[in-house]
Amino acid sequence: MERPNAWKSYDEEQLKQLEELCSDYRRFLDEGKTERECVKLTVSMAEAAGYKNLTDVIRDKQTLKAGDKVYATCMDKTAVLFHIGTKDLEEGMNILGAHIDSPRLDVKQNPLYEEADFAYLDTHYYGGVKKYQWVALPLAIHGVVAKKNGETVDILIGEAETDPVISITDLLPHLAGKQMEKRASTVIEGEKMDVLIGSRPVEGEEKNAVKASVLKLLNEKYGIEEEDFLSAELEIVPAGKARDTGLDRSMIMSYGQDDRVCAFTSLKAILDMEQVERTACCILVDKEEIGSVGATGMESKFFENMVAELLDRTGEYSELKLRRCLANSRMLSSDVNAAYDPLYADAYEAKNASYLGRGMVFSKFTGARGKSGSNDANAEYIAHIRNIFDDEKIHYQFAELGKVDVGGGGTIAYILALYGMEVIDCGVAVLNMHAPWEITSKADVYETKKGYEVFLKRA
Repeated sequence: MERPNAWKSYDEEQLKQLEELCSDYRRFLDEGKTERECVKLTVSMAEAAGYKNLTDVIRDKQTLKAGDKVYATCMDKTAVLFHIGTKDLEEGMNILGAHIDSPRLDVKQNPLYEEADFAYLDTHYYGGVKKYQWVALPLAIHGVVAKKNGETVDILIGEAETDPVISITDLLPHLAGKQMEKRASTVIEGEKMDVLIGSRPVEGEEKNAVKASVLKLLNEKYGIEEEDFLSAELEIVPAGKARDTGLDRSMIMSYGQDDRVCAFTSLKAILDMEQVERTACCILVDKEEIGSVGATGMESKFFENMVAELLDRTGEYSELKLRRCLANSRMLSSDVNAAYDPLYADAYEAKNASYLGRGMVFSKFTGARGKSGSNDANAEYIAHIRNIFDDEKIHYQFAELGKVDVGGGGTIAYILALYGMEVIDCGVAVLNMHAPWEITSKADVYETKKGYEVFLKRA
């Protein structure tokens, strides 16, 4: 059941819409390289589309009704949007859920040190990375520093044309004989992924003069001191903008497309909804790459609490109605899949792989090996999804993530499925997944956004 290439079906108007959407998507990637940045951008886009802050609605004791649109955030790292439908919430919602965290390097709490006249930041990698891919690249610092006086300072270094970049050094081939004999997993060790940030000593200092120079620069620009690193959240990410890829400009290369490609298309889909019967919901959540843990991960009670608040503001709240609302909901767990790469064909089972350019990807189950850690969607739910997507002429494909004994991975699907709702994984195929620079097809971005809209309207 080979699926057709979506590019072959487009007319001039569709190609124009595709390019406009992907232009917006590249800007989203450039402005949202961290969870905090994604949430800030989401709030800005939501408010421009007429969404109100649910916190304000609760504080002012406002009543919500069909057609109203609200959003809520948690610790500036997770967001949820609701577009209230004409049907009672008790009948369930149509939910799109993506994550906005991506593999990266996090700066440690006691990070700054000097050695051999070099100043470094000590890091701890976040999520599944091939560590050797992160050396000898231009890198940037994104994040916040929270000071004891209550002030939070935004940090952004390495993205503007006039900014300096930072980097992790690597050993030259001439001296790397022993290094080249190591396994790929140990060629670069985690404790050696320290970022080089300076080499010029400050005048008047005899000891740690380069470190002192860096601290002086940080204090002058941001008003922070070394102790402030203790309450900082600083992320090291690849420096640079999303770019069209391929001589035909058919693809996009960027950092963080897992899973911001699904976050963007989910967000755009709900913001473009004019009216809905079943309440539409979009969840953009943190911490998926490390197990969906913590207050901002999908395992927290934030989403459930916000649904309870929504029921309360519509005058429908009861514990039983909350349980019914969640159990009667339908969800697309919006997450990426591994695109088939013919250069590494032995890792894939070709008949059940996802392909760039063939539309959005459904995965009946995730997990690893014997479906460990999996959500497994019901056949009846899949048939319902197939029916509406075929009716709307959306390009889609079904896939697993690699060969049975080779691949596998987790998403947030199983967590929402615990409420008893119907859930299936659905997203975009990605080349170079979890690498500093990932690749997607513009056609898949376009089809996925259209598909998410169809789901919110008709699921």
